[in-house]
Amino acid sequence: MTLRIYDTEAQSLRDFVPLDPENVTMYVCGPTVQSGPHIGHLRGALSFDLLRRWLEYRFGRVTFVRNVTDIDDKVLVNATPDEPWWALAYRMEQEFSRAYAAIGIAAPTYEPRATASIPQMQELIQRLIDAGHAYASAGDVYFDVRSWPAYGELTNQSVDAMEPAADADPRGKRDPRDFALWKGSAGKGEPESATWESPWGPGRPGWHIECSAMSRRYLGAEFDIHGGGLDLRFPHHENELAQSTAAGDPFARYWVHNGLVTVGAQKMSKSLFNFILADDLLAERDPLVIRYALSAAHYRSSLDITATTFDEAEAALDRIGGFLERAGRVLTADADEVEFVAVVPDAFAVALDDDLNVPQALAVVHERVRAGNTALDAGDRETADAAFRDVTAMLGVLALDPADEQWQTDNGPEASALDALVQTMIAQRADARAEKDWAAADRVRAALAAAGIALEDTTDGTHWSFTNG
Repeated sequence: MTLRIYDTEAQSLRDFVPLDPENVTMYVCGPTVQSGPHIGHLRGALSFDLLRRWLEYRFGRVTFVRNVTDIDDKVLVNATPDEPWWALAYRMEQEFSRAYAAIGIAAPTYEPRATASIPQMQELIQRLIDAGHAYASAGDVYFDVRSWPAYGELTNQSVDAMEPAADADPRGKRDPRDFALWKGSAGKGEPESATWESPWGPGRPGWHIECSAMSRRYLGAEFDIHGGGLDLRFPHHENELAQSTAAGDPFARYWVHNGLVTVGAQKMSKSLFNFILADDLLAERDPLVIRYALSAAHYRSSLDITATTFDEAEAALDRIGGFLERAGRVLTADADEVEFVAVVPDAFAVALDDDLNVPQALAVVHERVRAGNTALDAGDRETADAAFRDVTAMLGVLALDPADEQWQTDNGPEASALDALVQTMIAQRADARAEKDWAAADRVRAALAAAGIALEDTTDGTHWSFTNG
C-alpha cells in the first residue's frame, strides 16, 4: 500500500515518497499569538497531529516543526502598557499549548519562536538582495514579485490578478504587490524591545520571511511536507514559496492544507457572535469528545459545527467505549497472558493511505466494534478478541482510546463513593432475584435507570455504566 496525499501545488493526489524513509520532515505554520485559540485553531492543529501519527506508524520517525509567530503587527496592536507585546505573546502561547495538549495533540519535535531566529531571517533576506529578488527602500526591504516568474504557482494566479500586498506602507514599493521582508521601525513609534539592528536599519521581520527562515534552520533547505490552514495559501504560503525558491532553496516537496471551520454553515465571525473559543469549548465538553468531533470530517473539507456535533461524537465514543469495557471484562485473562503488536486492519490502513481519510477509518473502527459485540453475544471469544485488538490498535493510531491514561480523569473520593452505593444496590437486587422477588429487583433497576445508570448482567456478574441520557 502507498500513502497518497493531496498536494495543493500540484492540485492532485500524489504518492508520498519522503526524502529520507527513516525520518519524515514536516513543517506546520503555528499560531500568531496575539489572542487565545479558537475552535479553528484546534481543528487545524489536530489535522496535522493525525497526519503526523499516521506517518509515524508508516515510517517510524517524524521530525515535526510547528512555529510560534510571537512578533507581528497584530501582537503589537494588542499589547498594552500593562502587558507589553512579549508578555502578551508568551501568555497566549501558553494558552495554545494547554488547549492543544488537552485534546491530545502531541508536542512538536521543535517549536521555535520567530524572535529566536532573527539572524537567520536577515541572512535569507541578504541572499535575496544579492540574487536580485529583493531591494531595500527607506529602511524597509521588499521582495520583488516581478523578478520571480514562478510567483503565483502555488495558488495558480498571475501577478496582475493579485491584490496589492497590504503588509507595509506602499510608498517604498516598486510594485504594490511586493511584500515586506524587513519592516523598518524608524519614526513609527514601535517599542524598542520590538526592534532589531540590521544592515538596512533598525526594524523587525515581515511575517512571511519568518517561516522560510525557521523551516530552513530546523529542517534544512528541502523538506517533505509544509502544512497549514486553507486560509494561509495566499499570501503567506505563496510568499514563502517564492522567497525560499528565489533564494535557491528547494523548500517543501508537498503542500498540505486543512479546511476551515464554520458554525451553522457560516464562517466564524465575532460580529456574528458565533466565535467558539477553545477555553469555552473545553469547559463544556470532554476533551476526548472534542478530539473525536474535530477528527470526524475529512481534513480538507470544511467542518460545520452544529448543535448536535458534539452529542453525536459522544454517542459514537460511548459505543466504542462500551465494547472495549465489555470485551475487557471477558477477555482480560487472555489479554494479560500474551503481549501483541498493535497492527491495524488493512481496511483502516487503506483509508488513511487515501489522503488521510479519517472518516472512512472511523467507519472501520465502528464496523469492528459491531463485529466484536456480535461475537461476545454469541460467546465467540476468538472473534471478539480479534476485534478487541483491532479496535485498540486503530484507536491508538488516532489517539482516541478512552482507556488511554491521557483521557483519564481522577474523580477522587466522589467516584469511589458512587461506586460503593451502586454496588450496594446491585447486591440488593441480586438478593431480591435470589428470593424471586422480581418486583423488588425491578425497582432497584428502575431507580438506577432514573439516575442515568444502566446495568448489564453477564456470566461474571452485574456491571454498571452511565447511560447516554
